[in-house]
Amino acid sequence: MKKVLFALLTFAIGATALPTANTAYARGDVVTMNGSFAPGTIIVRTNERRLYYVTAMGQAIRYPVGVGRAGRQWAGMSYVTGKYSYPAWSPPAAVRHDKPNLPNVIPGGSAGNPMGVAAMTLAGGEYAIHGTNQPSSIGHFVSYGCIRMFNEDIEDLYGRVSVGTRVVVQ
Repeated sequence: MKKVLFALLTFAIGATALPTANTAYARGDVVTMNGSFAPGTIIVRTNERRLYYVTAMGQAIRYPVGVGRAGRQWAGMSYVTGKYSYPAWSPPAAVRHDKPNLPNVIPGGSAGNPMGVAAMTLAGGEYAIHGTNQPSSIGHFVSYGCIRMFNEDIEDLYGRVSVGTRVVVQ
């Protein structure tokens, strides 16, 4: 497995905190979910291009996501290692290889920053669940392995989870 370390994510200093989630205004759909996942678990179903946040046994909030394109997908268990609002971004080697003209760092909040309004890094340092500056990419196989969400959805999820939250990618 390639190690595209998330020293690739450089985080903005003095970033504004995101609002906490209000369950009365959830962005995602509340759905019935099969499986025995504990409440508080994030499930990403790559083939569906959906992320589920389990709220109770058999119930989850479902969000549309963009996922890894062919050759960039992964599956397994991880957990949230960090939460960052308006992160700056340093393109990893694989992205830099494909797009050599990118700058070394794209500041947080910049229109060209693909991380959107927030990012939650995952154990191993290779991937993150994050917002996007390309909302039309949601629902497609588009990333280098990260999970992209609408900015409004990552704001909602960000307020619901904490560092250590279990993440299962199927």
